[in-house]
Formats: sequence, structure tokens, C-alpha cells
Amino acid sequence: MKLLPFLMLSWGLSAAGGPRLILEKSFPGSSPAYDSIVLDQSGDAEYREAADDDSPLKFHLDAEDTREIFALAQKLDFFKRPVESQKKVAFMGKKSFRYENGAEKSQVQFNYSENATAMELLDWFECMAESARRRIDLERAAKYDKLGVYQALSLLDEGLENDRIVALDQFLPILDRITKNETYMHTARVLAAQIAEGIRATQ
Repeated sequence: MKLLPFLMLSWGLSAAGGPRLILEKSFPGSSPAYDSIVLDQSGDAEYREAADDDSPLKFHLDAEDTREIFALAQKLDFFKRPVESQKKVAFMGKKSFRYENGAEKSQVQFNYSENATAMELLDWFECMAESARRRIDLERAAKYDKLGVYQALSLLDEGLENDRIVALDQFLPILDRITKNETYMHTARVLAAQIAEGIRATQ
């Protein structure tokens, strides 16, 4: 993998200092064809769908989730050893875990892994990415496609039901705006209110 995307990713959260984890995925032909998550030890995170995106979507993970993710990375020796499976499998996209802590940097790349810890960590990052995409889709629909808001809300609700959504607080501002705005369909406003109530109940 070229180093350039990671150099570009050094913007943003690098200013905060301290340890951080990065997942970068590249799968031409998929949607999105590229995405990345940067997570620092404070829980601050950034999501990008282009390596040169200087306006990433930002969110914050709670302390418990952040500790669990960093503990998984520690079990993997912060990516100092391979995780790639030796089995011959179809190409599933190029993935790269990266750890940075000041001058200390380590990275591992893989297509497919049978390492249970690596797959659990990958699942955490994929939940973060899915959450970010649900928020992007909802905010885009709320701004440009009011008839599409209910569908975007339904996808978010489905993700919540399947435990695929994290950093729930990030959704409350847009959910509250939809709930209070009578220009949206009544069904969308009701669903937005229900989702917001459910999120607040978990807190």
C-alpha cells in the first residue's frame, strides 16, 4: 500500500497527540471504494471516504468502547505481526491496521484473516464506518431530499436493532431537528422521535 494516504491522514487528529489507531480499506468497485477511520485514545474519531478529504466526519466514542478497541489492538501487539490468513480466498479488499504514538508506528495489511482478535477489531471499525455512513445519509436526506428522510431513518433504525451503530450521541442533533420540523413527513418525524428516545434511554 502506498504511504501517501497515511501521510494525508496525519492531518486532523494528529494534533491531539497520544496513541491512535487507523483502519484504511480499499476495495475498487465497492461503495465506497475507499474509507478510513482514525481513532485516538480520547475517543475522538474521524471518518473519510477519500484519502485527501480534509473535512472528515467527526464523532466521539465513549470511554468503554474506546478502551475495548485499544485493548484488542494491544492483543495484536499493536500490529507488529502478520494477521493475514494463509488460505487462498477471493479478494475482499485491502485492509490496513495502523498504530501511531509519537515516533512509534506499526502497520499490518491483510485481505482476509482467521485471527479472531483481528476480526473483532475489524468489526468495531466497520461499525464505526457504518455509523458514519448512516449519519451522512441522514444529514444529506434532511437537507436535499425530504421524501428520503424516512428511508434514511429506517436504515439507521435497522442498524441500531442489529447493534451496528456506535457513538449514538452524534445522531441526536439531526434527529431532534427532524422531530421538530413540520416540513418533514409525519411518519419521519415520529420515527426520528422514537429513535432519539431510544438513544437517550440507553444513556
